[in-house]
Amino acid sequence: MPARRTAATAAALGLAPLALTALAAAPAAAHGTMGDPVSRVSQCYAEGPERPKSAACKAAVAAGGTQALYDWNGIRVGDAAGRHRQLIPDGRLCSANNEEFRGLDLARADWPATGVHSGAYTFRYRVTAPHKGTFTVYLTQPGYDPARPLGWDDLDLGHPVARATDPVASGGFYTFTGTLPERTGRQLLYAVWQRSDSPEAFYSCSDVTFGAAASGGTAPGGPASTGTASGGTASGDTASSAPAPAPSASAPSDEQIAAGAGKSTVGHHGHGNAGPRTPAEPTAEPKAARPNQPQAEGAGEHLAETGGDGSTPYAAVGGAAALALGSAALFVSVRRRATVRE
Repeated sequence: MPARRTAATAAALGLAPLALTALAAAPAAAHGTMGDPVSRVSQCYAEGPERPKSAACKAAVAAGGTQALYDWNGIRVGDAAGRHRQLIPDGRLCSANNEEFRGLDLARADWPATGVHSGAYTFRYRVTAPHKGTFTVYLTQPGYDPARPLGWDDLDLGHPVARATDPVASGGFYTFTGTLPERTGRQLLYAVWQRSDSPEAFYSCSDVTFGAAASGGTAPGGPASTGTASGGTASGDTASSAPAPAPSASAPSDEQIAAGAGKSTVGHHGHGNAGPRTPAEPTAEPKAARPNQPQAEGAGEHLAETGGDGSTPYAAVGGAAALALGSAALFVSVRRRATVRE
C-alpha cells in the first residue's frame, strides 16, 4: 500500500528534524557574577535566599522574590553587543533591566559592602561556565549617593578601574587586576562581562567602602576580608538618612552554590528562545571568522572548566542523538510492517 507506506515514512522521518532541533537548541552556558568584591546578588545568595540576614537582602527578596538569588549567575542581556547604555536604563543597572532581579536596584545605603583601599586590587569573577570575552569594571564618581537610584552618569565611564580580555580561569574564578583611585566612604563597582563569541553580556553591582579596616581581597569561595555578613542594620528594613554602618559582605561558598544549583533556572531561562530579546548562542559567522570561539574538550583549543558541570552540554547532545536513533529505529520498524502487510 504505497499511500500508507508514504505516510509512515513521512511520520518517521519527521522525528529526525526534531532531534536535530533539540541538538541545536542546547542552551548556552556562560554565567557569572563578581565574586570579589562581592556582588549584591552573591551576597544575598550567601545569606540564604529563603532567610536572608541583612535588611537590604530582605528588601531585595520582598521586591523580586527568592528565585533571583538562586539565579545569581544569570544577570545578563542576550543581545548586548556592547550596547549596554542603550539597552539598560538609569535605575536598572544592577538588574540589567531584567524584572526578575529588580530587587537589586533598590537604592539603599545599607547594602553589605566589601572594605577596600585605593591602589592595586585583584578582582575575582566567579564563573560557572567559561567563555572568552572582556571584563570591564567601573567605579562610581566622587559624591556618589547610594540612597539614589544608580544611573550611568554616576559611573566614571571614562576611567574604568579594570579591564581584562580572556583572563585565566582557575578554581571557579576569572582573576585579573586593576587599580582603585582615591575615594571615601561608600561607593559601587559595576562590572560588565562582554562575551566575544556572542552578543551576550553579564552585569553585576558590588558595594564597597573605602577606608575600611581591611584592604580588600577575598579567598575564592571564602568570606570577604572584612568578615561575614551580619544581621542587618539599626535602621531595620529601610535605609534611614543616617544609617548605621552596613554589614560586611561575604561571598557564597562552593558548598552553598552546589546546594542551590538544583533550584536555579539559568540553565534555560534567559537563554535560547526563552531569553529576553535574543538567544545567547554564538553568532552565526564562519568558524574561520571566530578565532575566539571555544571548542569542545579534546579539540585543538579549549577553555578550562571553571566550576559547574561541564558534562551538561554533552548530556544534551547525547539526548538528541538518542532521539535521532529512536527515530531511525521507528522508521525501519514501520517499513518492515508495511512490507509484511503487502
